[in-house]
Amino acid sequence: MLSVSKRLARGGLLVALAAIFSYLEALFPLPLGIPGLKLGLANVVIVFALYCYGWRTAFWVSLCRILLVSFLFANLAMAMYSLAGALFSLLVMALLRSCRCFSLWGVSMAGGVTHNLAQLLLASLLAGTKTIWAYGALLVPVGVLTGLLIALLFARSRRALVFLWAAPAAEPDLDQGRKILQEKKH
Repeated sequence: MLSVSKRLARGGLLVALAAIFSYLEALFPLPLGIPGLKLGLANVVIVFALYCYGWRTAFWVSLCRILLVSFLFANLAMAMYSLAGALFSLLVMALLRSCRCFSLWGVSMAGGVTHNLAQLLLASLLAGTKTIWAYGALLVPVGVLTGLLIALLFARSRRALVFLWAAPAAEPDLDQGRKILQEKKH
């Protein structure tokens, strides 16, 4: 069992990495003409936290990242939309992961779709209109595609991230990293 200080340090590193991804996305918006559309690169870190450390760690990393990024680079409205999307998508992903009947790909796609639907629900409630749900016809497939992208990025970077966090010293311990990977497969 990790000490509290090691868990806090690990969580801080995850929050920092997720915040960096969020900041990079803000610097380089997608020129597709769709308001609010982002790839959600910070979600690679959230999926990593969910799969490697559990839903509690993923929850705290997500919440801290949203609060930090909103305080530094956004406003209250953006914070509300981010919280709605992130919390509902994390809830769905954690439930689907725990039932073990969906792959990483299915869990991530469900997270992308749920994130967009939660933001549409909030927008509908705040605007007092249901017509905003027409935007869902575009956001559901976008959620599927971004969920696939996040799963792909996580699958490609998982080993590097596990080795990074598994290494107890400056020199990576590859045997320890492999052991962690094998434990996570079972």
